[in-house]
Amino acid sequence: MSAVLRLLLHRLGISLIVLIGVSMLIFSIARIIPGDPARIALGPNATVEQITKLRGEMNLDAPLPVQYGFFLADISRGDLGTSLYTNRPVTQDIAQFLPATLELVFLAGAIMVAVGLPLGILAARYRGRWPDHFVRVLALLTVSAPGFVWAVILMLLFAFYLPLFPIAGRLSDIYEIERTTGFLTIDTLLAGNFAAFKDAVHHLILPAVALSLSGIGQAARLTRANMVETYDKPYIEMAQAYGFHPSRIARSYAFKPSLIPSLTIIGLDFAVMLGNAFLVEAVFAWPGLSRYGVAVILRKDLNAIMGTVLVIAVTFLIVNIIVDLLIAFLNPRIRYSTRGTS
Repeated sequence: MSAVLRLLLHRLGISLIVLIGVSMLIFSIARIIPGDPARIALGPNATVEQITKLRGEMNLDAPLPVQYGFFLADISRGDLGTSLYTNRPVTQDIAQFLPATLELVFLAGAIMVAVGLPLGILAARYRGRWPDHFVRVLALLTVSAPGFVWAVILMLLFAFYLPLFPIAGRLSDIYEIERTTGFLTIDTLLAGNFAAFKDAVHHLILPAVALSLSGIGQAARLTRANMVETYDKPYIEMAQAYGFHPSRIARSYAFKPSLIPSLTIIGLDFAVMLGNAFLVEAVFAWPGLSRYGVAVILRKDLNAIMGTVLVIAVTFLIVNIIVDLLIAFLNPRIRYSTRGTS
């Protein structure tokens, strides 16, 4: 068995244990939140008989371990139950709302990496000089405010005062696109409608930038700090003594080892975006899963809460596994250290 496969199986086993723990924790918390979900769903005019019937259908009268057993039995069949908020299967709601959030998070993550890492490299290469000071101030500015604050600022600047971007939604009403994958940038290309594709990207840019700004600052700071530490290593001094070009030293000898510790935090930031996107989605009226999750929590929609949290947890774990594999690829010592744990 290859070292990479052993590492993958090891991480999958740990992730499964974590996922079970998360499901038990969220299942318990969702049921001890004040308020009767049956009464909230049926409204204040519902009769006692109607509330009792709905509670029985949701197994809310059974002990908590029994309720969790019913939940595991349903989820093993791919059934997350029916949402009391939308009156549709939770799986159908997730299939509708998840692509919008993933599309937003993927672009935000790409912007974070594409801008944050070069800024960190630039700051480290010109340490103590004006590019370094500029990047450090910029990084501090971006991490000092949460994403929804930047969302409001960007909306005021580039949607109201300078009407360069649309204010809300994913696509203009003039376009009718068949939702094949749920990712509008993909569906518009599949439909061959390049004007709609341009419009979808146009709607996507502003919320993605707002969501990525704090991550850009974090990535730049981490990359700079790790590269500054790497520049003090003897092999960097030797490369400088041999007269290697500073760009080659930064790119080939300082950046790669500095990327390993940065990848862990960048991966976590990327996954956290999925949970933190709800504020940005609220500002831009983005019909995503995070916004849907807040709505079902406020209504104590138990099935929808569990489905939303589990999807976010699975995505978080998948991102962590991918990051672990990338780190193992960059650092063979980590890859081969799994032999003793498999």
